[in-house]
Amino acid sequence: MADQNNLFKYLLRLGDNALVLSHRLSEWCSRAPLIEEDLALTNFSLDMIGRAQALLKYAGEVEGKGRTEDDLAYKRAERQFYNHLVMELPNGDFAFTMARQLLVSAFECLLFEALSNSKDETIAAIAAKTLKEVKYHRAHAEDWVIRLGDGTEESYQRMQHAVNALWMYTGELFEADEVDAELIREGIAVDQNSLRPQWQEYIGQVLTEAKLQVPADGYMQTGSRKGIHTEHLGHILSEMQYLQRAYPDATW
Repeated sequence: MADQNNLFKYLLRLGDNALVLSHRLSEWCSRAPLIEEDLALTNFSLDMIGRAQALLKYAGEVEGKGRTEDDLAYKRAERQFYNHLVMELPNGDFAFTMARQLLVSAFECLLFEALSNSKDETIAAIAAKTLKEVKYHRAHAEDWVIRLGDGTEESYQRMQHAVNALWMYTGELFEADEVDAELIREGIAVDQNSLRPQWQEYIGQVLTEAKLQVPADGYMQTGSRKGIHTEHLGHILSEMQYLQRAYPDATW
């Protein structure tokens, strides 16, 4: 039987990733370079909000303290969030957003495909639904990365710069700690490091087709598993949690 506290932490990590990146993508609403992209990125954001809601709701049930998905989203402090650092980075230009979406969605396709076989039936069900969504996210981002990388000189430079800037945040996707180890033994979680070869192969193929260089591995940013973040998460939470902080326990 898995330790409920470890399961709670694992669910927070998955839910926080979706919640924070959803907020970032929502910032493109009415600001994307094309109407179609405005709709696409907003829909991606809604997909992730739905995923976050499901995972955080289950986390509250596992915790057993009466906290809802809204409590977990809007009443936790910065150090109590466990999303990967790459999720909270500012959107930058359109190339940066698409590069991040490719790197993240490629990882999530592998992660949720594996989690769809989890011995935890709730996680498996959420993962199966999520997999359908992230496959589309990945295909959409892949198309844009290739189009911009193999486009004009400016689009190439912007996309290469984006991939270079994001690369140092990708190592964290494959980290594991004692929480993961215990849940992996129970058949609930996934050994994320085992996903790295497939991820590297896929990303390498896309970047090659886009005429982009694969950055060399070097120093990797880390810390989210301990609640350590970039300066950007605090600004996200100040916006995302404003209404709940200003009007505690307000209801419609």
